[in-house]
Amino acid sequence: MKGLWLVFLFCVLHAPAWSLDREAFTFTNYNLDVRIEPEQQRIGARGRITLRNDSASPQKYICLQISSSLGWRSIQIGDKSVEFIAQSYTSDVDHTGALSEAIVTLPQEIAPHGTVELNVGYEGTIALDTTRLERIGVPKEVAKHSDWDEIGKSFTAVRGVGYVTWYPVATESASLSDGNSVAETIGQWKRRESYASLEVKLHYQRSGSEKPPTPLCSGTETNQLYLEVGGAQLVSADCAFSPIDLAVPSFAIGNYGTLERQNITVYHLPEHKPAAENFALADEVELPFITEWFGPPREKVKIVELQDPHSSPFESGPTLLTPLVQNDSTKYSLTAVHQLTHVAFYSSRLWIYEGLAHFAQAASIESKSGRQAAVDFMDSHRAAFVAAEQPFIEKHDPNIAAAESLINTSTEEFYRSKAMYVWWMLRDMVGDATLKHALAAYHSDQDKEPSYMPRLIEEQTKRDLEWFFDDWVYRDRGLPDFRVESAYPRKLAAGGYLVTVTIENLGNAGAEVPIILKFEGGEIRKRLEVRAKSKASIRIETAATPQEVTVNDGSVPESDMSNNSYKIAIADTGKEVGEFGKRAGENR
Repeated sequence: MKGLWLVFLFCVLHAPAWSLDREAFTFTNYNLDVRIEPEQQRIGARGRITLRNDSASPQKYICLQISSSLGWRSIQIGDKSVEFIAQSYTSDVDHTGALSEAIVTLPQEIAPHGTVELNVGYEGTIALDTTRLERIGVPKEVAKHSDWDEIGKSFTAVRGVGYVTWYPVATESASLSDGNSVAETIGQWKRRESYASLEVKLHYQRSGSEKPPTPLCSGTETNQLYLEVGGAQLVSADCAFSPIDLAVPSFAIGNYGTLERQNITVYHLPEHKPAAENFALADEVELPFITEWFGPPREKVKIVELQDPHSSPFESGPTLLTPLVQNDSTKYSLTAVHQLTHVAFYSSRLWIYEGLAHFAQAASIESKSGRQAAVDFMDSHRAAFVAAEQPFIEKHDPNIAAAESLINTSTEEFYRSKAMYVWWMLRDMVGDATLKHALAAYHSDQDKEPSYMPRLIEEQTKRDLEWFFDDWVYRDRGLPDFRVESAYPRKLAAGGYLVTVTIENLGNAGAEVPIILKFEGGEIRKRLEVRAKSKASIRIETAATPQEVTVNDGSVPESDMSNNSYKIAIADTGKEVGEFGKRAGENR
């Protein structure tokens, strides 16, 4: 009987967890006092959080989650403690692969749209942890360059949710072994909390008399203060993320040197000043190009150096945490273009914000090295998002087509790489001047519906592009698959040939695609709109004997580019033969 009673008691205590709606509440405001103790790798936080019930029903329970390496110390409403159950919750939104979850029982239900303020306290350690990556098979030496977050004795760098949950959140469980579930969970969290405000008073305390460290965050730092008391250093700063929006609240603390320029600030390790100067120079060189496309910067680019030279870069709004490699001028130029685009053109829509930054990189390459170099750059991104696209294509699920559309997706390969191609295709279709005018007319605060940006582009070009946006932006219909069905040359009386080219699109997305006709001594380029699952023809006149026709120069992403070329055979008499050409079967 005693054993049954214990089982019953356990069930009663944990019943809220079984029926809990973890995403019922939206976190609208954080006000935290955070203390960092590097010798012990410790972090302690006290503060107030405000939550709003955005569900359709009254809520009696609230879920609060922090990294599993942290522990809850107190949760109060006003000055009165509230009941909560603390438990471990497996989830890869944190680098430890788990969260420390508090299920709070409220003294009274919170009605829909009602709010509640909680005073919270928690503390623990943040050490380098590769648990979640190692359990899916990533070697530890590789994993530590991706999950590099830690509080260290000489250097500290910590990212927010998705890496280290150092401020309270509430999400459903997500696993890196379950497809795209982690990215989807984090993406949903960002959308829900995009208007939240997070204000942190950051305190860093260590012993010693060496140069005091510089506290930095991906938001705005103010009121920096340095004190030396009894042989200990205390450095503090106010960090504001208001609103959080697309940024992931992150902070870094180190003995930085500072390089200030008009549009960029580089925080670098003292021995890497030459690399910081090269980065700043790249920024100055690329600024005119970015200003021409997107207007002048609205704020400064902030570069924060990571201590490990092999760490993966990470961007949070205008802030980039990255290693500095002294001689990598190409990387610096591309990075400068990307970050300058962010500070010059803002949108809360990832396919616009990130897609344009990647497009700008390709366009910058084209301005220096020509179109083929830009196409080669885009092609380096193609394989990743084609692979990401494949599982969704195989399912043929209209719900997935909506969820993974550019306006909704949380898949990085889509809102970065696929969106880059979309902007490039739009630019090819409407021209530089038209696209620049559309971008200049864009105002992020007026972007209330997905059709806002497409409508601006259509208004500038006076052209119906609804089919394009439907295939590439509003829905994820997969990719086109072009083939040259036929190429019929006819000799003209005045000399030369008229070649009728028919293109078939076997894919589910349409596009305006380049057609390249090669002839003795040169080539002619035309463009042809080919809708999904359809055919279209174009006539091209050439002064010399046609030799080969190719559909797509690589600027339109396809699922299969092995069938894009077609050899044209001309009879020795100069007259047409029955089957003009054979399939080349080669990728151009």
